[in-house]
Amino acid sequence: MADGRLWIDGAWVPGEHQAEVRSPWDGRLIRRVAQASAAQAEQALAVASGARERLQQQSTGKRREVLEGIVAGLRARAEEMAQTICHEAGKPITLSRVEVRRAIEVFRLAAAELTRFGGSIVPVDMDAGTEGLEAEVRRFPAGVVVGIVPFNFPLNLGAHKVAPAMAVGAPIIVKPPPQAPGAQLLLAEIAQQAGADPAAFQVVTCDNTVAERLATDPRVRVLSFTGSAAVGWALKQKAPGRVLLELGGNAAALVAADADLDWAAERCVAAGFGYAGQVCIKVQRVFVEAPAHAAFLDKLLARTKQVPTGDPADERTVCGPVIDDRSASRITEWVDEAVAGGARVLTGHRREGRLLHPTVLADVPEESKAAREEIFGPVVAVWPVADWDAGLRGVNSGQYGLQVGVFTRDLRRVRQAFHRLEVGGVIVNDAPNLRSDNMPYGGVKRSGLGREGVRYAMDELTDERVLVTRLH
Repeated sequence: MADGRLWIDGAWVPGEHQAEVRSPWDGRLIRRVAQASAAQAEQALAVASGARERLQQQSTGKRREVLEGIVAGLRARAEEMAQTICHEAGKPITLSRVEVRRAIEVFRLAAAELTRFGGSIVPVDMDAGTEGLEAEVRRFPAGVVVGIVPFNFPLNLGAHKVAPAMAVGAPIIVKPPPQAPGAQLLLAEIAQQAGADPAAFQVVTCDNTVAERLATDPRVRVLSFTGSAAVGWALKQKAPGRVLLELGGNAAALVAADADLDWAAERCVAAGFGYAGQVCIKVQRVFVEAPAHAAFLDKLLARTKQVPTGDPADERTVCGPVIDDRSASRITEWVDEAVAGGARVLTGHRREGRLLHPTVLADVPEESKAAREEIFGPVVAVWPVADWDAGLRGVNSGQYGLQVGVFTRDLRRVRQAFHRLEVGGVIVNDAPNLRSDNMPYGGVKRSGLGREGVRYAMDELTDERVLVTRLH
């Protein structure tokens, strides 16, 4: 991987100028990264647009061979990739290794999906006027894809864009996160060594102005954006093509009185404070049926106080720093606002630079930012609810709907949650941050548009086309 360079048309290209990438933990310089000019973004777009037909005609076998080569390359350089994520994004090293394993699985799934990503025959000979007709339906790549990747999963959330695009033969340009670009640059090198077409996957590090030019260019048929709701929905208004949005939320857990409270508390702590809560499906809100509220809260607090915090390079750390000073200040201010409105701090609310200690709040006003916005930090708010129905209403309150975790032994309640909750996914007896990389993943309301998950993303990046043939 070449520091200070872009990956365009199979070559490392110097940028117009450079930006620094520094450690969220101690501020040390990690690397200098190129910043593309508008002309260089145009070059990447021209390369991708010019390769559409060539990549579409590439054989399924060749695409699978490249994807399998990327799997092998990621496995060979897994620790290097994990260390890159840890140092740039401040993600605890154990969680960084998990991210690399997941990305390997994403590319493996994409290669496997090619063995069954075919078409279908539609029986259109339904009446006298259509006798002798046969219809075949196939999917074809929609065209150039631009993928915008966030800092919190700089490898795997990019893999969820790159692997499906390469599988279907759609050229993709990735704009990595400025805080943690190294994972995508290293992935580009691995893809090259696996034999990828130079135009299949390009990486353009750039500022927001150039990124917007990439995203809104009329040659871009699909924009796949993962990030904040405000930026995502604003880009949707400007982008001329199809837009896939994987945005944020204030994900909830709903705990029934009949639940295994030890397990529910364990999972809510892991999902609330792992990686300092910088996960879009982290536990932010917990609704607990009143008969179990006191016991659950005791268990939650006991576990929260034991969460290992500190240096992300330490094998023991679970909750490291947040990504930057601005985030640390914002999260602290939101908690202060909630407290001013009547909330109680049960543990935490202590700041050491960018390290925020795991915080549990009670009596949080519903209108406070800590309740209604995405806090994206190590803060969990807990409310008692009168019954299951009140809990369902609590989960549905607000503008987001990504995933929810429901803890209960009652199948009837599970079915009620599945039918009534306005979310993209209902996770039973686990936290909302559970995600298998082959399942459909995405939100409703302000949490997103479209679905990821390898097969589902392949559908999103392709268009259906029907061939009708008269046989006689």
